[in-house]
Amino acid sequence: MSISTPSIPERKRILFLVPAFAGGVGGAERVITTLLRHLDPSRFECHLGVVGTGNSFLEGVPGSVMVHHLGAARMRYAMPGIVKLARRLKPQTILSTVVYLNVVLIMAKPFFSGRPRILLREAVLPSAYIAQVLRPTRLWKWLYSHLYPRADQIICLFDGMVNDMVEHLGIPRGKLVRIYNPVDIEMVRRQAEGTESPYTGPGPNLVAMGRLQHQKAYDVLLHAFAGVRKSVPGARLTILGEGPLEQQLKEQAVSLGLDNAVSFLGFQANPWPYVKHADLFVLASRYEGLPNAVLEVLALGTPVVATDCPGGIREIQKSAPQIALVPPDNPGALTEAIVSILSRPKETCGKQTEAEECLRRFDTQQIVDEYARLL
Repeated sequence: MSISTPSIPERKRILFLVPAFAGGVGGAERVITTLLRHLDPSRFECHLGVVGTGNSFLEGVPGSVMVHHLGAARMRYAMPGIVKLARRLKPQTILSTVVYLNVVLIMAKPFFSGRPRILLREAVLPSAYIAQVLRPTRLWKWLYSHLYPRADQIICLFDGMVNDMVEHLGIPRGKLVRIYNPVDIEMVRRQAEGTESPYTGPGPNLVAMGRLQHQKAYDVLLHAFAGVRKSVPGARLTILGEGPLEQQLKEQAVSLGLDNAVSFLGFQANPWPYVKHADLFVLASRYEGLPNAVLEVLALGTPVVATDCPGGIREIQKSAPQIALVPPDNPGALTEAIVSILSRPKETCGKQTEAEECLRRFDTQQIVDEYARLL
């Protein structure tokens, strides 16, 4: 009598498409990297298609993931590489993130062999991104409303993004699913613990991090910090990140007389010691998706001042009221909030309890399980 052995389920082949910015790591890349580290390799055969010239984030990609460079310096030129790779791999599911890459993927869909599921992850609030960045606005509204519904599912980062897509772009609600960003709290704390302060001098020390681009409003932050220095002469600002506006921002700091008070340290593979030992973290953005940096900062107990910009920050603040919100593009209001918080003792005990409750919604394994069900 023969004994049959149970068959091993075939792994699902998933292709992730991500932009790779030169000089640093964007939020979308960090989220996808977190997913790749935690998805069960016995269930998923993961492939990563990289568009762009950056490679900093690849250090965090596990060895079980096959990385494919698509040979396109910009997302608009990525379609031939995406089609070629999809035809060769024949994945069951393709997931892309950020609007330019999402549009390219949908346009490439008719050229795929087989019928892979198409998942789009939206990185920022669409109505704000269209209004502030995308031109011509009518064309981009048309692209969103006519191309996005061709996807099998659209991943929104917070509830307000779901409503935004329905109300402003006419995308059917049934196509939309809200999945928060995963926050790898254990990794953040592990990389921060036991570290000495990277700062010199008495401070207080402010820190900001993210790509040096228009969205992050570092120009507003520098103007606000000039006001802070009048009330708190010893204050110093450390900016972590690289991007197209780096030289312009350095020149602005000099023109404001801040060149000895502001440090541009570029991309840091481990920024968490700077955050842990800072007196305040500042997010001055003009618009956002779901700012992971704020969530990670909460995990370290550092106070936060952020702009109440279009995006998911208000949704985070509802369960983390210790975050101080100010209007975007308002240097005076930002100065006032920073000075007010710096004047108080740095008490984290009660506020850290609130932060822990907030962070439970963004637990890595919980979010990864939600993605796994979708894939």
